[in-house]
Amino acid sequence: MAGDRTAEPEPVPGPGAASVPAPGAGGGRLMQIGEVAERIGLSIRTIRHYEDVGLIVPSARSDGGFRLYTAPDLDRLAVVKRMKPLGFTLDEMRDLLAVLDALDTAGGAERAALLDRLGMFHTAATARVGALRDQLAMAEDFAGTLRDRLDQHGGPPT
Repeated sequence: MAGDRTAEPEPVPGPGAASVPAPGAGGGRLMQIGEVAERIGLSIRTIRHYEDVGLIVPSARSDGGFRLYTAPDLDRLAVVKRMKPLGFTLDEMRDLLAVLDALDTAGGAERAALLDRLGMFHTAATARVGALRDQLAMAEDFAGTLRDRLDQHGGPPT
């Protein structure tokens, strides 16, 4: 989905059509889904999917019903985008986003528990990055072996 740019963008609403952002939405400039897709590097379809599964909710809607996003919404999408190649599930993504949201207002024992959960995500992400590095090293070794065979048999240059 991430590379799918075939989804039709939402039409641009007319002047004055933007609704006021929902309370706690982070304010700031409101962006339509097409701009968000371009800025984050996800397809419109993927962003809509993330909304359908509850990972991201637009901060506002225009009077015409168009999704409108703020900079904090883009930050949330960026977190999800970075988790995907590490193989985190939608539930894990949702859980991490909840932890990050709660950390902004938590105190005392609740904050300590949230930091422990964040630490577990960090440990998991670090382990998954290590596994990807191992896979990459193996793939590079394989490509090198093929290059050696090509060179050995007078194959095409690179």
